[in-house]
Amino acid sequence: MLKQIFTPFLMTAVLFSLVFCGPSEETKEIQGKAKQIIGALPEKMPGSENDSEKLISLGKKLYFEKKLSMNESQSCNSCHNIEGKFAGVDNLPTSPGAFGKNGDRNSPTVLNAGFHFVQFWDGRAADLKAQAKGPILNPVEMAMPSEKEVLKRINEDSEYPKLFAEAFPNDKDPVTYDNLAGAIAAFERTLVTPSRFDDFVKGDFKAISKAEQEGFKSFLAAGCTSCHSGNLLGGNSYRKVGLVNEYKTEDLGRFNVTKKPEDKFVFKVPSLRNITLTGPYFHDGKIATIEEAVQKMAYHQLGINLSEEETKKIVLFLGTLADKNRAN
Repeated sequence: MLKQIFTPFLMTAVLFSLVFCGPSEETKEIQGKAKQIIGALPEKMPGSENDSEKLISLGKKLYFEKKLSMNESQSCNSCHNIEGKFAGVDNLPTSPGAFGKNGDRNSPTVLNAGFHFVQFWDGRAADLKAQAKGPILNPVEMAMPSEKEVLKRINEDSEYPKLFAEAFPNDKDPVTYDNLAGAIAAFERTLVTPSRFDDFVKGDFKAISKAEQEGFKSFLAAGCTSCHSGNLLGGNSYRKVGLVNEYKTEDLGRFNVTKKPEDKFVFKVPSLRNITLTGPYFHDGKIATIEEAVQKMAYHQLGINLSEEETKKIVLFLGTLADKNRAN
C-alpha cells in the first residue's frame, strides 16, 4: 500500500525537478563564457537600416539573374547557393565558372557575410558592394567583358529599368553598375542566420545539449578562439595558414593584394557560423570533412594533435552554430 502511494509521488517529484528546476551551476558558467567570449549574432547587418523593400527585392532578383554571366549560365546563386538547405555555398572544392573552368579558391558562404570586416579570402574587397562587382567581370567566373555590356543587358530587359528606378528614386540615371552591386549587397544583408547557440547565449539554457556544452568547453580549451573570436567566431582578422606547422599551398593569399612579404600565405579567418554545412574546407577546398578540418587547424595553427574524442566534441559544438532553418 505504501509503495503504491510513494511511487506516483516520486515520479511527480522527478518530473517537477526536470521541468521547474533551473540550469546547473556548470551550465550557467558555460553560458556566461559563451556570452562573454562569443556573444549573440546581431539581428541585422550594418547598413541594412537604409535598405528599402524595393532595393532588397531588386537585389534578390539580380542575385539569381543569369543574364549577368556572358553565356547566361551563371548567377551569384550558382556558387553561393541559398536555396532550400544550402548554406550559401555550392559544396564543391572550387566552383566552375561560365565556361566550365574552375576558380582557384573555395567559394565562401554568403550567409552573414555583411558582418565580416572585409570580403574574399584575401580581403581585396572592403564590403559586400565591392565584392558583388568582382565575379561578374571575372573572366573565369561570370566572364562579362565590361560594365557597359552588363548595363546594356539590364537596359534591354523588359523589367529591370523600372525596378531600378523604383529602387533608386532619387537617381537621374538609376541603371548603373554601382547601383546594381548596391542592390545585390542590400539583399545579401538580409541573410542573417540565428542559431541554437545564439538562443543559449541569450539565456535559453536548454537550447544546446550537455554534450554540446562540453564541446564548447573543448573548443575553448584547445585555444580555437585565438583566431575564431567574436560573435562570428572569425571573419574579423587575418592569419597565416600554417602558423605553427606548415600547410603546403601555392596560393600566396593576401600577398597577391598587398605585395608585402609578411602577407604570404595570409588569409581572412573564416567565420565558423554554419561551418558544418559549408564543406569542403580551407581556401583550397581540399579538406573534405569537418572532423579533418578541425584536426588540421589544431595542428597547423595551434601546434596540437586533437584526439578523436576531443575532435568529436568540438564538431558537436560547431553544429550549434548552424542556421536553425538549414540545419538537419
